Amino acid sequence: MDIRGRRQSSNIEDRRGMRPVRTGVGISVGGVLILLVLSLFGINPLPFLGLATQEPQVQMQDTGQPYQESAQEAEYRELVAVVLADTEETWRALLPKYGVNYVEPKLVLYSGMTPSACGTGQSAMGPFYCPLDQKVYIDTTFFDDLSQRFGAQGDFAQAYVIAHEIGHHVQTLAGTSEKVRAAQERMSKADANAMSVRMELQADCYAGVWAHNADRSRQLLEPGDIEEGLRAASAIGDDRIQKQTQGRIVPDAFTHGSSEQRMRWFNRGFETGDPLACDTFSAAQL
Repeated sequence: MDIRGRRQSSNIEDRRGMRPVRTGVGISVGGVLILLVLSLFGINPLPFLGLATQEPQVQMQDTGQPYQESAQEAEYRELVAVVLADTEETWRALLPKYGVNYVEPKLVLYSGMTPSACGTGQSAMGPFYCPLDQKVYIDTTFFDDLSQRFGAQGDFAQAYVIAHEIGHHVQTLAGTSEKVRAAQERMSKADANAMSVRMELQADCYAGVWAHNADRSRQLLEPGDIEEGLRAASAIGDDRIQKQTQGRIVPDAFTHGSSEQRMRWFNRGFETGDPLACDTFSAAQL
């Protein structure tokens, strides 16, 4: 990717080097979802608050010292800021055509752990998007894992991960996330997992839509970048991760999609550049 001299987003919240302090009992990720579902069905969630307080609350405390980043971390930070800025340009131009105004999300850089409106984020979780505060959370050490553990090298592999999480933000703005969560509450675990797969594949497709526009409109991509993105999509497919971690593949437990599915939907978004081509929920075959 050619990020030299590119605009960097100002929507970066850098918490690296801050010290996590446990301040009491907070709401777990599962607890937040319980309260959200109750409120969606018109039920007062306050009587159930005790059921949701299962996780120590974490706040970040400034150490008073500037974070000393390594040269590698500085490269990661610059890449994140450039890619985030480019996604802002893409979705700010595209979404109003479909009746949705693009509200720019914040992206939080952290190290180790950090609080979010969806519970405490930890580096072992990998990058994630929280719809309750509309923020993307990334511990940049994940990029090392992506390269070393999953074998997905290259800056565009990292960019794909960022664009995928921004895809979840687009789903939130479009109302898709809320509809899916409501539907999942009425489903079996296997069906709810299958719905999660469709959500994740759509986010992969949206990442491809961004790549299409980054390439056509701003010439951000270089030869080999799309191949890097496809390798990253393949590397973190449910089937490949299950095979690595438990030695067998259980399709009913998929939550993100197989390697082949993730590559196919990312490629569909890249080839069309059209968000409407990303309707995984109506697709007969994923």
